[in-house]
Amino acid sequence: MAAQKQFCNAVLQNLGVRPDSSKCLHVAELPITNIFGNITKNIGRLIMLEYLFGTPTIEKILFYLLINQKCYPSQLKTIFKGPVYNFQRSLSKLERGGILVSYLEGKTRVYTFNPRYVFLPELKDFIKKAYEFIPNEIKEKYYEPIIRKRPRRQGKPL
Repeated sequence: MAAQKQFCNAVLQNLGVRPDSSKCLHVAELPITNIFGNITKNIGRLIMLEYLFGTPTIEKILFYLLINQKCYPSQLKTIFKGPVYNFQRSLSKLERGGILVSYLEGKTRVYTFNPRYVFLPELKDFIKKAYEFIPNEIKEKYYEPIIRKRPRRQGKPL
């Protein structure tokens, strides 16, 4: 039990909670699964990038681009079930900042990371590090690419 408390206090200290506070000692007495359940419920508020980038939409876009390399606003609207305007506004803000570039594929404006952005390797490393803390259920639901489960019909045009 003492080792569990010590471990929990270390985790909470990394999250910015003082280990000697009464809240921390109370949390440290919970079973380990409850502690990680509480951490993953609050993970967006405690250690994610929403406050750094200003909106949760930008955070979602950067995580999605990290895994899928390109996106467009209506695709993000479908995946995250949010208004398309928020995604359009955030994507154009990131493009104005030089972090993203866009191009047309047919009538669709597609966004991707700007390979000429000076801090792109550092930004990607930073986002990868934050992505590791996202629970697997959320990763699978929103960010991981969907794998086609059935083969295409032979001779069907692309």
